[in-house]
Amino acid sequence: MRGLRLAGGLFVMASAAVALGVRPPWRQVELPVAEVIEVVADMSTEVFDTLRSGETLSELLARQGILDLDLTRLDPAIALDPRRLRSGLVFSFRRPAPDSSPTRISVRATPEQRVVFQRASDRWDTAVESIHWRTEPFRIEGGIDNSLYEAIDAQVSDDQLDPGQRQRLAWDLADIYAWQVDFTRDIQTGDQFRVVFDRLISEDGEIRFGRVLASDLTMSGKNLTAFRYEGGGRPTFYDADGKSLRRAFLRAPVQFRRISSTFARARRHPVLGITRRHQGTDYAASPGTPVMAAGDGVVLRAGRVGGYGNLIELRHRNGITTRYGHLRGFARGVRSGARVSQGQTIGYVGSTGVASGPHLHYEFRVNGVAKDARRVELGNGAPIGERDREAFERQRDRLKELLDAPPPGAIAQATGDTRDRWLP
Repeated sequence: MRGLRLAGGLFVMASAAVALGVRPPWRQVELPVAEVIEVVADMSTEVFDTLRSGETLSELLARQGILDLDLTRLDPAIALDPRRLRSGLVFSFRRPAPDSSPTRISVRATPEQRVVFQRASDRWDTAVESIHWRTEPFRIEGGIDNSLYEAIDAQVSDDQLDPGQRQRLAWDLADIYAWQVDFTRDIQTGDQFRVVFDRLISEDGEIRFGRVLASDLTMSGKNLTAFRYEGGGRPTFYDADGKSLRRAFLRAPVQFRRISSTFARARRHPVLGITRRHQGTDYAASPGTPVMAAGDGVVLRAGRVGGYGNLIELRHRNGITTRYGHLRGFARGVRSGARVSQGQTIGYVGSTGVASGPHLHYEFRVNGVAKDARRVELGNGAPIGERDREAFERQRDRLKELLDAPPPGAIAQATGDTRDRWLP
């Protein structure tokens, strides 16, 4: 459910930026051009150079005295397209002597892959080195006074996870509870969280967030637990009793900064200046923010509809329809009759039609009657299958022990649980 990025006002915090600097070489970094940072052996040196904004790879190579490396014939399986390289990408050049030409070039193309070019006589040979990552379970806990991200940010240092990875952790937790928690109105001072997640550590010591294993939220005195289980090959989160946290509809179909207007019997329209019924919920969000299908369904219409501007209307089971208005545009393939699945991007936030600014107007209708989407009962989650019950309970008990471990931080695994995992 990687696409579900909900949890509303919680993510006013989304402005938290990924720190830049001399850290993992596959992130954008700013290194002084041609800074010699390591003596390899004897007189040989290794120099790092950075692809500048607006610069081509050929220009970077020429700056290092390389004019005969042709990257246009690279194997497409290698994740290094010279036409699509981002500025800030760091290349390493190894020279046998300070004044000689480089004989080895390497670049971290992805978190999993390093591409190496080695000079062999009158040509360059290409090789791909896989980066090995190991998995380490990590536990944190704390109070939630304003937003989940701020709570996580206060408990995790940059050495444990950088700000961008902490943000990913907060997004994933929001995804897990997307059907149960409205983070715009449910958070109260004194709420608590606990979470156990995988940290991935590379052979070079780099650290990144992997996946949430288990979590526990205490909100308004109510305890909400979630345990990851991969029965049938599909990861799903269940509560302690084995009921899925997934529901038929999302609480909110967009990442939003705030609710700008709620469902109301009477509201003064910000553009028209008249008082009339407001039959949906308006979610203020940046233009272009992806809008997701709240549930599985079929597209009834996707086009321009009066004051709605660009509108998508979906038909779901049991006489339920949902509407998504003021869109800037539609996702590819979204047209009348097309089937969509929950969490699928169907359009993008805009301000078309009668709108005072960029936002999503979302309506939830049952047999044609508009309902407050934030107060609709979404039902209970499907229980774990009997075939998986015993395995789930073993997994739940193991994860609960990790959640209940008193000291926060890295958790030593039993020998039987230790395993290596390639970054997905």
